[in-house]
Amino acid sequence: MIKKRLIKSLAKKTVAVSLVTAMSASMLSGCGKSKKTDNGPITLTVFSERANYNGEQVGWSAQILEEKFNIKLNIIPNTNGAVDTRMASGDLGDLIVFGSEADYLKAMNAGLLFDWEEDGLLDDVGSYMKENMSANLEKNRSMSQDGKIYGLGYDTANSDDVASFLYTWDIRWDLYEQLGHPEVNNLDDYVEVLKQMKEICPTDDAGNPTYAFSLWPDWDGNMVMYAKSMATAYYGYDEFGVGLYNPVDGHFYGSLGNPNDASEESPYIEMIHFFNTLYQNDLLDPDSMTATYDTMIEKVDKSGVFCSIFNYAGYMQYNKEGHIAENKIYKSLVPKEASPICYGLNALGGNNYWAIGAKTEYPDLVMELINWLCTPEGVMTYSYGPQGVCWDYDEDGNTYFTELGKKTNADKETAMPEPYSGKYKDGELQINCITWDADASNPDSNGETFNCANWKSEQTDPECDADADWREFTGCTSIDEYMRSGNYIVAPGSAYVQSEQSDELKTTWAQVAQRITEGTWSAIYAKSDKECDKIIDSMIKDAYDFGYEECWNWSNDEAARRKAAEDEVSK
Repeated sequence: MIKKRLIKSLAKKTVAVSLVTAMSASMLSGCGKSKKTDNGPITLTVFSERANYNGEQVGWSAQILEEKFNIKLNIIPNTNGAVDTRMASGDLGDLIVFGSEADYLKAMNAGLLFDWEEDGLLDDVGSYMKENMSANLEKNRSMSQDGKIYGLGYDTANSDDVASFLYTWDIRWDLYEQLGHPEVNNLDDYVEVLKQMKEICPTDDAGNPTYAFSLWPDWDGNMVMYAKSMATAYYGYDEFGVGLYNPVDGHFYGSLGNPNDASEESPYIEMIHFFNTLYQNDLLDPDSMTATYDTMIEKVDKSGVFCSIFNYAGYMQYNKEGHIAENKIYKSLVPKEASPICYGLNALGGNNYWAIGAKTEYPDLVMELINWLCTPEGVMTYSYGPQGVCWDYDEDGNTYFTELGKKTNADKETAMPEPYSGKYKDGELQINCITWDADASNPDSNGETFNCANWKSEQTDPECDADADWREFTGCTSIDEYMRSGNYIVAPGSAYVQSEQSDELKTTWAQVAQRITEGTWSAIYAKSDKECDKIIDSMIKDAYDFGYEECWNWSNDEAARRKAAEDEVSK
């Protein structure tokens, strides 16, 4: 079948007989074997909208691809309107990576993409994808007007895979240990612990006042980012429209309440009160409303902030050699009544796409390459380098870095040994697109994921005494293990795409969102509970006058659409 299809494809393009013979022989040699021909390696043109590189792929990955498939890659990025130029020419290249769903659909509808099932191509050469990524492929079929498969979404996973936690509730564990590990069941307990931390650590490394939280407005949108995120971290409700969405039952909680049910409480308003309580107790950085992300991070680095609900502004930022040497460390402490959100990975894939150009002379080779990049070997190779050189599996199937791999993973400037050449970073695959999500299960391992942060071999000894105390207190060796040992809510991936808003709604929406964010900040900075309530009431009245109910109705309808899409995936 491979030989028949290849000759058919080449004949259409009047390619020389000698090339047909060479290519047919190379295809029949099978995946993973060297495809040496008298004509040398075949160069595939790779047009990637995600690439930041222009030219021939070099280094260790180039050597692996030539050895396995007898190919070279010439990578073309989407600079200076390249996608429009190439679409106009009718030839996007051999392998295409779309960073835009709109461009993918445009190319598909213009007939610029190769049908993956033509002459049994997917069956013969894409068998791993067909067997393990069927939901992804069928989603792509549903996107086409003719019911054919023209591509594969990136960042896919199995339906029961979940991402690493973002909302990890990091706290200065060395201070918590000094306090004797007081019990934290709810937000009231949390505030009391933060008060005690302030008492034993009133100033930072530079002698400035310390605070429990330092917020920043850079990422505010329909609501104040940190207030809505606090509800996400505590209740597991996801930001959605002008409110929050419960992934368990699909219920939508408006940020300012439910126009049809005055008794329904707003998790968002609850968190406004939480941060106002912190402010009244001198536990909230007074610069929060005018800070930037960078100025907030500076305070974290100087030990001026006790906690963060986000991993990136908590342990990932603070736990550096200098602090660890001083036995200062952030570790997770989730209130027992909290159920932070964990995002389920999407078996349907994301909105960037792998595709094959309709005019390629080498559909089999391109398909074979994409298929290999979807195998565990392919994912591990483009993620961490050559197997046996940078990483491998032990006798129990657990993944580990070699000594070289530890160096290349920590420092991409590390030189590669023979038979490879150059620095590790030079050989990284410049297509710049993944197939499986890093947190997806690796079936070749002993129950591990592709993400090295969670490999058993990477769970090292305690970094300091405070880290050892956290491990003893929680019974866990990693943040992810700890988070999965408690309560959490999974927000499943789905095919849901937000509906288009009318121009009139967009105008109304902007006014409502502005009033919500302005009112929220004012309420957070209120000097008393009474003043806070008064500001919130005024914010609600104004937002309703601007059209909050219309925004709520749209969001509530969208929540129903999202829930239906999630239920469809669960089937």
